[in-house]
Amino acid sequence: MNPYKLDLERYAALARQTVAEGCVLLKNDDEALPIRKGERVSVFGRIQFDYYKSGTGSGGAVNTRYVTGILDALKDCPDVVVNEKLETVYRDWVAEHPFEKGMGWAQEPWCQEEMPVSAALAAEAAAESDIAVVIIGRTAGEDKDNSPTEGSYLLTKTEEQMLETVCGAFKRVAVLLNVGNIIDMKWVEKYNPAAVLYVWQGGQEGGAGVLDVLTGAVSPSGKLSDTIAIDIADYPSSEGFGDPEKVVYKEDIYVGYRYFETFAKDRVLYPFGFGLSYTTFDMEVAGFESDGETVKEVVIVKNTGDVPGKQVVQVYAEAPQGKLGKAARSLCAFKKTAELQPGESEAVEIAFDIAKLASYDDSGVTGHKSAYVLEAGTYNIYTGACVRCASLSGSFEIAEDTVVEQCTEACAPVTAFDRMHAKLENGAYTVAWEPVPQRTYSMTERSAAAMPACLPYSGDKGIKLGDVFDGKAGLDEFIAQIPNEDLICLIRGEGMNSPKVTAGTGGAFGGVTQNLLDFGIPTACCSDGPSGIRMDCGSIAFSLPNGTLLACTFSEELNEELFAMQGLELRKNRIDTLLGPGLNIHRNPMNGRNFEYFSEDPLLTGKMAAAQLRGMHRWGTTGTVKHFACNNQEFHRTDIDSILSERALREIYLPAFEMAVKEGGAYFVMSTYGALNGMWTASNYDLLSTILRGEWGFTGAVMTDWWAKGNDEGEPGTRANVAAQVRAQNDLNMVNTDSASNSQGDNMPEAIKDGRLSREALVRAAKNICNVIMKSPVMERSLGRVSDEEREAEEAAAAEDFAAYDVEYQLIDDGAPLDIAKLNTEKGASTVFGIRYTTNGKYKLSMRVKSNAGEVAQIPMSIFIDGMLRGMIMINGTNGQLITMEQDIGVLFGGTNYLKLYFGQTGMDIEEIRLICTETYDRP
Repeated sequence: MNPYKLDLERYAALARQTVAEGCVLLKNDDEALPIRKGERVSVFGRIQFDYYKSGTGSGGAVNTRYVTGILDALKDCPDVVVNEKLETVYRDWVAEHPFEKGMGWAQEPWCQEEMPVSAALAAEAAAESDIAVVIIGRTAGEDKDNSPTEGSYLLTKTEEQMLETVCGAFKRVAVLLNVGNIIDMKWVEKYNPAAVLYVWQGGQEGGAGVLDVLTGAVSPSGKLSDTIAIDIADYPSSEGFGDPEKVVYKEDIYVGYRYFETFAKDRVLYPFGFGLSYTTFDMEVAGFESDGETVKEVVIVKNTGDVPGKQVVQVYAEAPQGKLGKAARSLCAFKKTAELQPGESEAVEIAFDIAKLASYDDSGVTGHKSAYVLEAGTYNIYTGACVRCASLSGSFEIAEDTVVEQCTEACAPVTAFDRMHAKLENGAYTVAWEPVPQRTYSMTERSAAAMPACLPYSGDKGIKLGDVFDGKAGLDEFIAQIPNEDLICLIRGEGMNSPKVTAGTGGAFGGVTQNLLDFGIPTACCSDGPSGIRMDCGSIAFSLPNGTLLACTFSEELNEELFAMQGLELRKNRIDTLLGPGLNIHRNPMNGRNFEYFSEDPLLTGKMAAAQLRGMHRWGTTGTVKHFACNNQEFHRTDIDSILSERALREIYLPAFEMAVKEGGAYFVMSTYGALNGMWTASNYDLLSTILRGEWGFTGAVMTDWWAKGNDEGEPGTRANVAAQVRAQNDLNMVNTDSASNSQGDNMPEAIKDGRLSREALVRAAKNICNVIMKSPVMERSLGRVSDEEREAEEAAAAEDFAAYDVEYQLIDDGAPLDIAKLNTEKGASTVFGIRYTTNGKYKLSMRVKSNAGEVAQIPMSIFIDGMLRGMIMINGTNGQLITMEQDIGVLFGGTNYLKLYFGQTGMDIEEIRLICTETYDRP
């Protein structure tokens, strides 16, 4: 078999298995689940027809072949009988209360209007069914945080009424939560459903994976990647969340279970790592040893129940409080078993480095400032199936304070505040507060002093990047040929929807000008993720489960295998890097992008990300780990300043990125939109150079988020200040409509002239960019080194799907008509046009159209710009007479977009289509 051919059946099977292993069973009284063969099921909740495959924004904008919802899967299962009478009631109601998509970006509501359930309807369904399945859905995403209100974090009154009524009528009720993030769970005690299952957002195979759990084909083995507290106010990070200017991380290292297990055990409903199974397990520590450097355990896990299942061994540490203060528990290792048959055992071997238990001293209180220190005392190790149920499995002593790694003060705050601190008194932890250490140096001066020298400009010597790739020339000599103006263009990535790379993708970088192409620098491609490939032109891609679900599998192996398929799919679509995985910590349940991220725990986050990168790397593609760092609020995300201690940064918010670099081999990193302790991350030298490159040994490239700001120390951030980004070693500024013309108006040309930006900084960025391009598939492709097998697979794929590598662009200025010779108006057909224009502004689509159908015919056409629905034109039959129809399609900016027309019925005979600017804008 051709190894480059994407096996969609295997892809789907892996995704389905991942969904099943990521479902978390919180409650299952009297074995309410699984559904037995032949049982009758009544499905409640309107989201049964509108399954959320992912959250919103760039992370969820994937065009899929199909999406299997939970109801779809149940109806297709021969072992389950769905109550069709109840389904019809819902269908009729939903027809009159259609899904509300909102008016555009970040406008989709958190939930959909729910159908009221009468006592009579519930009683009738109960009389005809064995079990009720209630599905509740939520979404959020980029630019749209969750809210601690009804319809988002809280249930609506109609949802509560539905639960009360259904739970009152049925003895067996299973509630499924189709959400991207944890929600308030106080309703469980109030209405007492028999079973509660977090099914998350599972991508296009979501419903199929959930079915496997519901029917018992798979015993649930998912574990919570976040702590579920009683109330949103119980999370200390809720204070100040949503502030438009700054968020102060007063809780310091006490995030998630680190806070609750230390200070507030009584405020937890479901602890971190918790998740039930249909079977039972015994867990016995058969061996524990410590040699001063490594702890090793052998844990015997036995399936003591009646059905097959998997278990997760979780290991936590309790470090001595010392002078620094520690959390009562910190995850230090985990491993998932194979599927164990009833009575079967597995010896799980776990090992971790003791050095990983060190704490960072940012104040010097231990006598070792800016160092990771193992403080003297007893280190207790706990092993079990969740943080709360883990029991003491061993301990070891550290005789004296030991410096594990000496670092340099970096990214310390400049704003004074008091941070949370633990005190252990009489066997109990209490909250104390202490002033946070502040920055004691100039980051500007540090950056200037560290600038490396470069070879002088040599002029064109005929060296191409391919010569460097083949070892015939050095990279320094190659870069020395390139003049400053071309180096500046190299730093400017282009997009979105650049015609220079795969159509509909997020950005192009590298050879974005003819001069750069002449130097042999190919044009590389990146595309949004992490839940699949976003191609706004309509190209089909595989929709993956969301980040939260992936973390809840606690399976590195499964994540790696699934993302190996993603890596091949990237290669198939000529995309060099996926913009993901997302590694930000679930600091608070309100963050709208939590669905893209993994967990409140840095170890779990880092292990999942490293596994996904290893999978993609099998095919030469990669992921751009993001958002570096502390992107924990979407509201005012381009301006907000995250203020936190250096210790919290290094112990909670950076370790996952470090693991991605060291264990996953990451060579692309994306900085964030906002600021970190006063410095916008895209221009934060300490973050991008002192730590990322200096301490971790990162040798790749850093890109900004799209249209991100930069700043000089003490100044506000602006989009124009790209010079500050380059000095910090943020190599790629994403994105520009046209690099050569400086379409975004950045300050690099003037900064080179007045000395604020040096050639040395440009050369350093260019070397980083060229290094990652030479690691990418585009390099060999540009040299014509594509194997026959890969070329055959690509040709076959292009015949199967619309793989828009090359779309012809048409100029629409002055209302020029589109060339519609290839327009297909049959039912279910869509046609994509590339459009170019020089005027930003509001546009309308105007078309001359006729239909030979009768006057009561209904013929719809949907209008998409870059994959987003902008409007619809519906005509009745015109008896062959031409009519003019117009539809406002909103703002077009950036110079290029994709227009897709989709036809819901056959019958339109279109003579002409024009896009007409109705209101001009100077800037987007």
